[in-house]
Amino acid sequence: MAKQKKQASAQQPIHKAANGFVLKYPALWLILAIIVVYIPALNLGFTELDDKIFINELHTYNENLSNLLVSFQRGVFDPTHDIYYRPLFLNAMLLNYQLSGDSAMGYHVINIVFHIIAVVLLFGLLKKLKIKELHAFILSLFFAIHPVLSQAVAWIPGRNDTLLAIFTISFLISTINYTEQGKPKWLVLGALFLLCAFLTKETAIFSAPVAFVLIVFLLQKNWLDKRNIIQYAIWLLVIGIWYIMRANASLEHSMVNASQIQVAFIKHLPELIQYLGKVILPFNLSVFPIVPDTVIYYGIAAIIIIGLLLYFSKEKNDRVIWGGLIVFLLFLLPALIVPITLNDQAFEHRLYLPMIGILLVLSQTIWLKNKLTDMKLILYSCILFGVFSVINVLHQQDFNNPITFWRRAYESSPHSAYATMMYGERIVDENKPLAFSLVRKSYEMDSTAKYINYYYGAMLVSEDSISYAERYFLKEKKISDFFECDMRLAQIYVTKNDFPTAERYLESYIHKDPLNPMANNNLLLIYVQQKEKQKALQQIKNMGTNGLPVNYQIAQQANSL
Repeated sequence: MAKQKKQASAQQPIHKAANGFVLKYPALWLILAIIVVYIPALNLGFTELDDKIFINELHTYNENLSNLLVSFQRGVFDPTHDIYYRPLFLNAMLLNYQLSGDSAMGYHVINIVFHIIAVVLLFGLLKKLKIKELHAFILSLFFAIHPVLSQAVAWIPGRNDTLLAIFTISFLISTINYTEQGKPKWLVLGALFLLCAFLTKETAIFSAPVAFVLIVFLLQKNWLDKRNIIQYAIWLLVIGIWYIMRANASLEHSMVNASQIQVAFIKHLPELIQYLGKVILPFNLSVFPIVPDTVIYYGIAAIIIIGLLLYFSKEKNDRVIWGGLIVFLLFLLPALIVPITLNDQAFEHRLYLPMIGILLVLSQTIWLKNKLTDMKLILYSCILFGVFSVINVLHQQDFNNPITFWRRAYESSPHSAYATMMYGERIVDENKPLAFSLVRKSYEMDSTAKYINYYYGAMLVSEDSISYAERYFLKEKKISDFFECDMRLAQIYVTKNDFPTAERYLESYIHKDPLNPMANNNLLLIYVQQKEKQKALQQIKNMGTNGLPVNYQIAQQANSL
């Protein structure tokens, strides 16, 4: 009889505590919290950091559903001149465009939905890792409303990390299920989710090592168990499939070597402490953070706080603590080894997956390992969550529009030449003297940074120094091949009466932006002036197909050539 009672007790729902408290509908509470905190994001606009590329510049690409397959044959920014292969991210933007067009609200709605899915999956993963359901709920709520992760939700391209998290967490859950149950469906699902993670972002390469840590180190499964060996083979197979798919897309291969990675790791190392500071003390958030302008004392304080919380915890599991730290480091490693030449920002949305490791560590602290009743634990935790929610909502407003975004970027990262340049360019109509001084300042800071030569040339054009501007547009073409340079150069060569060169640049521009009315009409005019009848008639036809107005007099001249 006693044995039966013991078994019945063991089968009781994990969320029912000894004090009689029952956490009902935890997933629903998580969803509600996210909606309440992120509902202001629905009114946010674009920032003109990458979102303009994926929505405005790629609008013709997004209009065609057949490009869902094309996405697997191209890079994310450019069809061939790109090192980033992220077809599922491209398709997420393409499908969103079908629903929302150029309206920002639709993209923000989907970003919130992605965040909700990721948080609910995280809740399930934490329970799979034997964390008490109430504690898993509190940790998931901490993740759901944490202000350092708001960039992944409020900034439209930040969905790359929420999508990656959805597929990665699904892969980890499937891996644990197969390890424990041995059912083939979990093996197949795990492989599918891992491949989807790779097709979302290259940093998925660390998902398999994290899975190994969870099943072998945390759950203490035999690493040479037959089921695990099968999974290792499947992981390698998925990596091979992804590599072949990327190779067939004919993208550029990054010429990164071990020396560059080592140099990058040393330069990025302070970010490790800075990121920790933003997790525990999220008071110095930035929309465009760089290492030199991010204080490190918050990080040092965070290490001390975590150490004290662990020290006073009497029931901590060292295996979970060390496992959490390893998971944090593995998921953060891509941000620490990316060469400075590719990216020197310490974006906060990159903490989205690494945060899981910190949650595991926090699960063993006195915050959760104490003698408080479950109800008091939730009430006290909600005080912290209330503070975090306020910070989150305020930080979301930094993503409201381009001027607000780049002003905050410049204020929080004054040593960033890119942020200085972008802010200056956004306030030209408001304060031209200040705008031009900022553009000049950014050029002095780093004349090789992307787009700086373009904006410097545009400034010279505004100052009627067109002859001096040409060299800067040509330099920008060599650095980034920014297509807006083609329009500027075409205008310059028209003033020089060099119409063949102007024609070539306009044709290149229209290839990237086929719906620009001014560019199309200017190209038609040049065809007529050059007496190129067939090109002129074809241009009129193309403009009609794209719904662009054609100047009647110019069209008559083209027909009479």
